[in-house]
Amino acid sequence: MNQQRSTLLWTAAILVLLGGLHTAWRYYVHQVPLLPGSQQTYWDIEARVEMEALGDAVKVRLALPQSQPGFLMQSEHTASPGFGIRFIEEDQRLAEWTIRKAEGNQWLYYRTQFRLDPDRHIPAVDYPPPLREIVWSPSLQTAAAQILRRSWQESADPYSLARALAQRLTDSNNQNSRLLLSEMSEVEAMVRLLNEARVPSRILYGLKLEDGRRMQPLQPLVQVFNEQQWQLFDPAASGSSIKAEHYLLWQLAGGPILEVEGARESRVTFSMLSTQEPASGSIHAMAMGDALLSLSIHSLPIAEQAVFKTLLLLPLGALVVVMLRVLIGLKTSGTFMPVLIALAFLEMSLLPGIITFLLLVSIGLILRQLLAHLNLLLVARVAAVIVCVIGLIALLAVISFHAGINTGMKVTLFPMIILAWTIERMSILWEEEGPREVAIQGAGSLMTATCAFLLMDFSWIRYWMFNFLGLQLVVLALILIFGSYTGYRLLELWRFRPLTADKTKAGEGKNAPLA
Repeated sequence: MNQQRSTLLWTAAILVLLGGLHTAWRYYVHQVPLLPGSQQTYWDIEARVEMEALGDAVKVRLALPQSQPGFLMQSEHTASPGFGIRFIEEDQRLAEWTIRKAEGNQWLYYRTQFRLDPDRHIPAVDYPPPLREIVWSPSLQTAAAQILRRSWQESADPYSLARALAQRLTDSNNQNSRLLLSEMSEVEAMVRLLNEARVPSRILYGLKLEDGRRMQPLQPLVQVFNEQQWQLFDPAASGSSIKAEHYLLWQLAGGPILEVEGARESRVTFSMLSTQEPASGSIHAMAMGDALLSLSIHSLPIAEQAVFKTLLLLPLGALVVVMLRVLIGLKTSGTFMPVLIALAFLEMSLLPGIITFLLLVSIGLILRQLLAHLNLLLVARVAAVIVCVIGLIALLAVISFHAGINTGMKVTLFPMIILAWTIERMSILWEEEGPREVAIQGAGSLMTATCAFLLMDFSWIRYWMFNFLGLQLVVLALILIFGSYTGYRLLELWRFRPLTADKTKAGEGKNAPLA
């Protein structure tokens, strides 16, 4: 027994030592800062072009970004096996891939890194885009004239006119706006109205920067000119002007984003990741040259990095489960189900997540009791519960959308299969042990998920677990140490407290003096 305990402690000590050495290596050699926010903010963005080649020559042109207000380009790379690549430097930068013959599904990657630079101001332009002659169909002429006349009266310059037009176009109660939007998009309608008012404008495409997002499309924006100055507007947001740190313009001149010849079903999607890096260099550049030695995942594609940024938090959730079950004695419905629920909380925030979880489980238990009368086998019963859970999630998402509750639409992030099994287990527990035990395990699961969420949601913790992979070994060592505990749990001491009190009274009775 002592030998097993000694082996366990030595194993944990070695894991802590290795994790500490790797962390020190990342800090001293690769200059990865220990605290987030103390260094420069970088955005790594990856464009992925997908297409189906037809067996002939293929030519692909992709519009490329460049340094712009608020952002300074640091580097760019491409990955295109078998394709030739050249960069075209014009008013709008382009990447052109070519190949003599290609067949089947093809993937092309373009990856760039921008440094957030708030000191880069919006530059003046030599000349705005030329005004377009606008011709409306007879059915739209009157509606466009009324929208433009009212907006013109409420504006004082091109920017305020753009805001007034966007507010009317997004007003669902405005019949003229609904008529225009039945035949064109909001950005197209706004640009046509501005051009008719002799205000130069055009449609550009930008990327809304949200850390860890994958497979995102570009968002159309309206660039409005006032002589040599310009601003960006988002018609979908009631005409609010764009903050430079929230959007990256993928093009600084008009034109198509993607042009493909010799292939079909082409599309381009974008993934992004925000990192804090030292001003003297880039973690990613170091990791690319020394990926094996540093055990860094920064050399992976951005989409995979975003996945790992969440997956690397799972060991912390497992550690919380071990501590609460082994040391506290908390009961949960399913061993690691609370960890998956905590991941959903990370996307929804805590309070909406708890409310959604309680709604799903409560309604699911009611439906499960109705299914009990059908005398189904276990597999069929669980499958039916899964279908019911999916229906509930879809219903909650639709209701949240129409009610304007954005966080409620993220209910799809809840693990549906795990929820179905949880409802099945709780239903069986209700029949065998009664509602009290169901309430105890449900409360324990919710408490464990909340504790895991609070730990994983801490910004420093998220930063450390992603940038210092050696800490995973430290977490593993803690799990081994806590997992070897065989003493009384805290709740057991509370449960056995009356026995201790009786024993104490009995001891006092023996020591009492005889009369």
